Amino acid sequence: MWNKTQPLLRGFMPLVALLLVEVSVAQRAPDNVLIYKGAEDKYQPCEPSIAVSPKNPMLMVAGSILDNVHVSNDGGYTWKTERLTSKFGVFGDPCIVGSPKGDFYYLHLSNPDGQAWSSEALLDRIVVQRARRKGKRWNKGAGMGLNGSKDQDKEWSAVSIDGSTLLTCWTQFDLYGSPLETDQSVILCSTSNRRAKKWSEPIRVNAIAGDCADGDLTVEGAVPDIALDGTMYVAWAHADTIWMDRSGDGGETWLEKDLRVTEIKGGWDQTIRGVGRANGMPVTRVDRSSGPHQGRIYVNWTDDRNGPDDNDVWLVYSDDKGKTWTDPIRVNDDPAGAQQFFTWMDVDDVTGHVHIVFYDRRDAMKKYPDVRMKPAWNTEVYVASSYDGGVSWENLKVSRKSFRPDPQLFFGDYNNISAYDGVVRPIWTRNDGGILGVWTAILDGYVD
Repeated sequence: MWNKTQPLLRGFMPLVALLLVEVSVAQRAPDNVLIYKGAEDKYQPCEPSIAVSPKNPMLMVAGSILDNVHVSNDGGYTWKTERLTSKFGVFGDPCIVGSPKGDFYYLHLSNPDGQAWSSEALLDRIVVQRARRKGKRWNKGAGMGLNGSKDQDKEWSAVSIDGSTLLTCWTQFDLYGSPLETDQSVILCSTSNRRAKKWSEPIRVNAIAGDCADGDLTVEGAVPDIALDGTMYVAWAHADTIWMDRSGDGGETWLEKDLRVTEIKGGWDQTIRGVGRANGMPVTRVDRSSGPHQGRIYVNWTDDRNGPDDNDVWLVYSDDKGKTWTDPIRVNDDPAGAQQFFTWMDVDDVTGHVHIVFYDRRDAMKKYPDVRMKPAWNTEVYVASSYDGGVSWENLKVSRKSFRPDPQLFFGDYNNISAYDGVVRPIWTRNDGGILGVWTAILDGYVD
C-alpha cells in the first residue's frame, strides 16, 4: 500500500517528534498546486477531471476545457500541459478514467469540422481517446452514439476493476436547447473492451424521456460505475428525482422499470449567486474494495431542501443493488445558511473510503450574512471523507485562499476527485481577476 505519510516521516523519529509532526499537519492547510492557468480568451480552463493511476498512484492525468491534457509523474506536485487533438475534434466535457492496466482514457465531446456552434456537426458523437503509457501518445480517438442530427452530450465513463471493460453513458438530445415538446432527451449507454476502439450499439436506459431545454425537465447527470461482480449502474436526474438503472449482463440489457433513488428538492438546475449556471446532478460510485461495505452503491448530489441560498451536499447508499436506499445524509457539517455546490465523489478501490469535493461558502457567510453582497460569494474548496461507509463525515478545507466567481465568465459545470490506495486528489477551478485556473491539493497526511 502507498504510504501517504512517507513524505513527512523519514527514518526513525522519537515519539514526541512524531506527535508534533502529526499535530502540525492537522493545523496547516494542504499544499495547493496550480495545474494550469488560462488566458483572456474564449475558452478558459474549467470542468476539470482527474484520475490517479491504479497501477502507479504517483502518476496522474487530468483534463480541462477545451482540449487540455495535464500529466503529473510526482503525485501532483508538478504538471505538464499539452493540447489534445482528435480526428473528431475536441470540444470539452473532459472525463479522465485511469485503468488498473495502466491505460488512461480521455472522453470528450466532438467538433468534427472545427466550426463549433456554427456547424450542425457539433456534438454528433461522444469521443474517447486512449493513452497506453503514462498519459502520453493519445490515439486519434473512436466515436460512439453517432445518430443523424441528434446531439450527444454530457458523458461520463467507468472502467471495470480488472481493466477489461469500459462503460460510457450520456444524454442524447434530439436538438440541444430546443423548446419544442416534440424534441426529447434520453440516457444512452455503450460498452467497449480495453482498446476502446469499437463500442456497442447505444442502449436507451431511462423509461421516461426528458425535454431538450437543458434544464430540470431534461434527463442529465449520467455517471456510471461497474461493481466487482460486473453489475453496471447508472443514475441520472430528471426534474426533482434521481433515477437509476442497472445491467447484470455486461450492458446488453437493462431493467424495464427504473429504480427511484431519492428526491432532489427544487430540481437539479440550481441557482448559485455569482455563478452563471449550476447543477446538482448525481454522481454514482460503487465500493469495490475488500472492506466491510463491498458492493455498497453511493449516490451524491446537491439541493436546496433547507431553503433558498442554502444548497447542501447529500448522499444516499444502497446495499441491495439499488432496490432500497437510506434517507439522505448531509455531508457538509456547517450550520444552515451557506451554499455548497459542484459536488463530486470517488470511492477508493483499495480502502473503501468515500471522498467528496465541493465548493463551500461557510466562511463567507460568517462575515457577510447578506447573500446579496458580493463578498458573500467568496468561495472555498472542501473535501469531506467518510471512513464508515458514508454514515459520518469529516470536512476538511483544502483551499488555502478563497476566490469569487464572475457570473459573466463561464465557470463550467463540475469539478472532480480521484482516490486510490489512500492517494486522494481533488481538482477544481478558481477565478483570479477574470482568469481561470485549474488547481489540486496534496492531501497526503490529511485524509486516508
